[in-house]
Amino acid sequence: MKKLARTVAAFVSAAALTLMGTASAMSDMLGQPAAVNAVDTNNDDWLHAEGSRLYDMNGNEVWLTGANWFGFNCGERFPHGLWSADVDQLLSAVADRGINLLRLPMATELLMDWQEGVDDSSMISINPKNDDGYKFNPDFCRPDGSCMSSLEIFDVIMAKCKKYGIKILIDIHSPALHNSGHNYNLWYYNEGAGSYDSMAVTDSGNGEPVTSEMWKDTLVWLADRYKNDDTLIAYDLKNEPHGKGQEGSAGAKWDGSKDENNWAWAATDCALAMLEKNPNALILIEGVEQYPKEGHKWGEPDSLTNPPYYPGWWGGQFRGVREYPIDLGKYQNKLVYSPHDYGPGVYAQTWFDKDFTEQTLLDDYWYDTWAFINEEDIAPLLIGEWGGFMDGGKNEQWLTILREYMIKNHINHTFWCLNPNSGDTGGLLDYSFSQWDEDKYDLFEPSLWQTQTSGKYISLDHQVALGKNGISLNDFYGNYAKTEGSNLDGGKTSEGNPVDSTDPAPTEPDVKPTAPPDPTETTEGKTNPIVTTVSSTNGGSGVTLIGDANLDGKVTIADSTAILQSLGNPDKYGLSEQGAANADCCDPGDGVRPSDALAIQKLDAKLLNKLPEFTK
Repeated sequence: MKKLARTVAAFVSAAALTLMGTASAMSDMLGQPAAVNAVDTNNDDWLHAEGSRLYDMNGNEVWLTGANWFGFNCGERFPHGLWSADVDQLLSAVADRGINLLRLPMATELLMDWQEGVDDSSMISINPKNDDGYKFNPDFCRPDGSCMSSLEIFDVIMAKCKKYGIKILIDIHSPALHNSGHNYNLWYYNEGAGSYDSMAVTDSGNGEPVTSEMWKDTLVWLADRYKNDDTLIAYDLKNEPHGKGQEGSAGAKWDGSKDENNWAWAATDCALAMLEKNPNALILIEGVEQYPKEGHKWGEPDSLTNPPYYPGWWGGQFRGVREYPIDLGKYQNKLVYSPHDYGPGVYAQTWFDKDFTEQTLLDDYWYDTWAFINEEDIAPLLIGEWGGFMDGGKNEQWLTILREYMIKNHINHTFWCLNPNSGDTGGLLDYSFSQWDEDKYDLFEPSLWQTQTSGKYISLDHQVALGKNGISLNDFYGNYAKTEGSNLDGGKTSEGNPVDSTDPAPTEPDVKPTAPPDPTETTEGKTNPIVTTVSSTNGGSGVTLIGDANLDGKVTIADSTAILQSLGNPDKYGLSEQGAANADCCDPGDGVRPSDALAIQKLDAKLLNKLPEFTK
C-alpha cells in the first residue's frame, strides 16, 4: 500500500509540475483549467562566477537582490502566510516590488518525504477552495478539490515565480521540520549538540535522527529533479552552521580534516555530488560561527581573558577560506560564499559598542571575517540574511550602512524576511501577508537591482519582466545598459549581449543515454530519468527514440513539457519534424496530443514500464 501511495503521489506531482509549467493544452482532458501559463522554459538563465561577480551565459553581469520567505522548514510544511494570502497576489506583489530572487528555507526532513513520495496533503492547513461560490488559493486544489501536498505546492510556487520573473534559491534551514530548527548547530543529528533533539529527529523528535547521508542524498535528489528548470538557480547547502570551539564535535568547524563536523569538507563533498546532477546550478556555502586564532585549535576550552577563537554571527565566519578554501574543481565557477550579518537589534556584538561606521565595521569585523572574499576577488558573496526592526537608532543605522556597502561593492543579498513572524527582526509584510511595511521597504528598496534613472527593476530572466514595474534581462542589456546603466558601480554603462532565446540552451554535459533499469529492480523513491531504447518499430515511421520530443537522447519529464508547450504555443515552441515523430508515443499514428505528454509522465512515475502506450 505504501509503494502504491508513493507512486500515485509521484505521478500527481509530476502532472502538477508539467501543467503549471506549460500552456493549458491538457486542461480540457483533465477538466481543470491550468492555473499558470508559465513562460521562458528555455533553460537560458543559469549563472556562473568570474572572480567576485556573477554573469549570465553571454557574459552579462547580474545582481541577485532578493528576500527570504520561510515556512517549508517549519511544522506547517508550506511558506507562512498562505493561510490568509493568495499565492498569486503575494508573488505578483513581490515581483512588482523588485525582488528578483526568493530564498526559501526548507528542512531535510521535508525533502526526505518528497524523495520517498509521501503524500502529506492531510498535514497542510491552507484549506484552499475552488468552488463556484468561493475561491481561496484555488491553485493549491487538486482536480477533486482536495488540498495539494507540500511538493505540489512548491511546484505551483515555482511556476508562479517563473510567470512573474522571480528566481528561487533553496536553503536547507534545519535537519528536521521545526519552527526553531535553525538553532541546531549541525546539518545532522549529534547527541552532544544540545537538548534540541526534535530539531534533528524527524516526526517531532519521535522518528529517526537525520544523518549526514540523508542531508546529502536529499540535496542531490533535489538538484537532479529540477536540473532542467532554471527557475531554481541556486542551493544554499545549510543555514548557519554554528557551535563554539569548546563544543568540539558537537559544533561546526572549518578546517582541512574529513571529520563529520567539518563544514568545509561536508559542503564540498555535497556540492560536487549535486553538480554532477546539475552542473548549471550555483552552490552557496555559508561559514561557521568561530575560527581558532593563531596557535590554537578547535576543541580548546574558552577563556574570558584570552579567547582562543575569533567570534562571528552564525554562518558568518569565513576566516577559514584563507587557509582552507572550498575547491570545486571544474565546477569552481559555481561557488558563491554566503555570510549572514545582523545588527545590534539581534545581538549586541562588541563591534557595535562604539559610534560605528562602515570603516569601523570593516576594521572590527567585516573585512577579515567575510568582506575580503569580495574585495580580493576570490569569489562572489551573497549575504543570505540581513534585516531587522526599524528602531530609529543603532539597528537602523547598521541596516543603512550595510545596504550602502552592498550596493557599492556589488554584493548579492536576500533580505530577512517577508514574514512578519520573525521574532527578532520582523518582516516586510504585516500579519495579513498582504500589506507592506512601507518604512522598512523604503530602506530596503535602494538595494534592489534597477535601472539608474528610470528605476525599472531588473529580472534575472532573459525573457520575463520582473512584475509590472520591471524589465527582463534581455531588455536591460538590449535597451538600458548602454544608455543609463543600473544602480551598480555608480551607474556605469556597458555594451550588453542579449541572449538569443529562440532555442533551448543545453542544460547538462553531452552524455550517452544510459541503459534502462532492470524491470525487476526496485526504483521506489528514485527520480532518475527513465531512458528508453525502444527502436523505431515500436512507434511510427521515422522514430529514432520514442518519447524523445526534445531530441536530447533520453525520455524525461522535459519531453512531456516540450509536447504541451508545442500544443499550447506552436509558433514559439513547435517541435521539429523528428521531435514530433518521436513525441507520438500514445496510440502511435494519431498525431501529437496531450495524451502523449501524459504517457511520458506515467513512464516517469513508473506507472508505465515502456513506451509506446496503447489505449485503444
